[in-house]
Amino acid sequence: MLEVGPGQGVRGGDPKGSAPLTTTALSRAARFKPEPVSKARPQPEEALRLVLDSLDDMKAEDTISIDLRNKTIIADTMVVTSGRSQRHVGSIADRVLDDLRKAGCKHLKVEGMPNCDWVLIDAGDVIVHVFRPEVRAFYNLEKMWAPGRPNGRRAS
Repeated sequence: MLEVGPGQGVRGGDPKGSAPLTTTALSRAARFKPEPVSKARPQPEEALRLVLDSLDDMKAEDTISIDLRNKTIIADTMVVTSGRSQRHVGSIADRVLDDLRKAGCKHLKVEGMPNCDWVLIDAGDVIVHVFRPEVRAFYNLEKMWAPGRPNGRRAS
């Protein structure tokens, strides 16, 4: 029989790992449940439904969704909503981010969290704007992206 040193392959003619597992190794293997390698990113409609459900759960106010598919390539849908205060805006944004991450959305981009006057969440297919009411009235994004304006341009 061929004898090889430790860690160098076959010893005694049996292939490495051919010995039966011990009870300790079996119990560890039975308890081990691997995490999925990757979750599939939700479809745009599912991401929008998830965002709207999160906003509803957090009592966001005056929520509207604007279809962008025939206006721009930056996203399929823009959601604009309001929170009552800076703390409420921050809580709404945190909840939306948490729910999107749990659903498998990765590489979310967020702007405005330190001040919480206007928080922008870019989830790829869905863009979410969470405003305080005064800031929302000042920027008036709904008017800029209104359905009557082709390509999202302002009327002259």
